[in-house]
Amino acid sequence: MISLYRPGSSPIHRAPAWCKLLALVVATLVLSLVGDTWQLLVGAGAVTLALLFVAGLSPADVAAQLWQLRWLLVIMLVPQLIFLPWQIAVLNTGRVLIVVLLAALLTLTTPMSRLMDLLERMLAPLRPLGGRPDRVALVLSLTIATVPVIAALAGSLREALIARGRRGASPRILMPLLVLTLQHGDQLADAMRARGLD
Repeated sequence: MISLYRPGSSPIHRAPAWCKLLALVVATLVLSLVGDTWQLLVGAGAVTLALLFVAGLSPADVAAQLWQLRWLLVIMLVPQLIFLPWQIAVLNTGRVLIVVLLAALLTLTTPMSRLMDLLERMLAPLRPLGGRPDRVALVLSLTIATVPVIAALAGSLREALIARGRRGASPRILMPLLVLTLQHGDQLADAMRARGLD
């Protein structure tokens, strides 16, 4: 399983996983409910960048994180610009960008094993109801780990188009990306079945 974790000794690395997850939930709620002002958005963005630097990321690392999110931002921003005033569209997209960066900070500074243990403990009350906290935690962790895989596949397809002389955004990568993503899902399912995780 691919992990985004980067070992380090920063205060964010040393913070308990539950504390970081709680902070992510609170930040998401605050940005969703009252994050409709430029002042709050700029302040939240500045704090997010500061936290990324405290965690040991260089400006180049932060730029790489933002570059990986470019298509998500385009997909979110363009439809909103069609139906909403540009100020609201930018605010909405900015809030999502900050939340995604905070989620990336969580996965970059927390081993996947700790996240899975934390999720299992949080979901333990579902066990008497027939729930499987271990399976739910596994699915969530696999979902997190699959995001960079899909991003890498999209990057490879984009580079292939550039090598063929095509510049700019192109919808031609969508169908190959879907096929490669489904193939990756099949391979992952086969690996899980081989380990008795049907």
